[in-house]
Amino acid sequence: MGCPLRFVGRAQALKLGWIVPEGPEIRLAADGLARAIAGRVARRVEFAFEHLRPFEPILAGEEVLRVDTRGKALLIVFANGLTIYSHNQLYGVWKTARAGVRPATRRTLRLTIENEERAALLYSASEIDVLEWANLDAHPYLATLGPDALDPATTAGAVTERLADRRFANRSLASLLLDQSFLAGIGNYLRAEICFVAGVRAERRPKDLSDVERRRVAEAALAVSRQSYATRGITNDLALATQLASDGLARSRRRFHVFARAGEPCWRCETPVQRTTLAGRRLYWCTGCQR
Repeated sequence: MGCPLRFVGRAQALKLGWIVPEGPEIRLAADGLARAIAGRVARRVEFAFEHLRPFEPILAGEEVLRVDTRGKALLIVFANGLTIYSHNQLYGVWKTARAGVRPATRRTLRLTIENEERAALLYSASEIDVLEWANLDAHPYLATLGPDALDPATTAGAVTERLADRRFANRSLASLLLDQSFLAGIGNYLRAEICFVAGVRAERRPKDLSDVERRRVAEAALAVSRQSYATRGITNDLALATQLASDGLARSRRRFHVFARAGEPCWRCETPVQRTTLAGRRLYWCTGCQR
């Protein structure tokens, strides 16, 4: 998996200028793990946590069927009907390596899945469990998730209906778009980019939006998330991002419409991008494009 995704504490991430991974990044990590272990028999499975060690001999010798995600949770599905659930939260990092090789790191290894050629290694994460695939929906976290923004079965029509639902309609978009029970996989950078693409301010509530605006938010929530996954994190207009790249602008400077661009001119209208804090997280918007 080339350069591994790194999961750090939110405060550290902000200090370093990193983006805390959201649904697209978790799905990309799952893709990397799938290339290493899916379709192959796990020769070794080792857990750092004592209560999970009885599963080691049960999973060793079983084929890994696939690596799935639900929102920000990652699921490694075995042929015997068991699934390893993990949530990296703020600190975890997945790495892959050749079988028998362990990357140099000060992190604590929590989970090892190794076949004859490759190893999938989870460091630092503490939320790991082994579940029966048939009972996944009973898991305390998975049971709370709304539709996954990256799931092709999730439609803009369904998201529009959720925006009008009484459970969600009275809350600001600023908090709602961070709520995994509303739409799974969206986090802080996606929140800002979705509101920009939809042309609405994050302080507004779905109940106060017009039908057209609610539809725009729903469409943007899916389109921006899926573009981020497809492009490994670029949510800006793709033609513009390509032009900016040819002009020599660093990827970090051209990947977003507004996120992390406070004080810089909006790509569309040249109004300086604003920054504030809403729902406990930093938020960026353009006063010219989002009225």
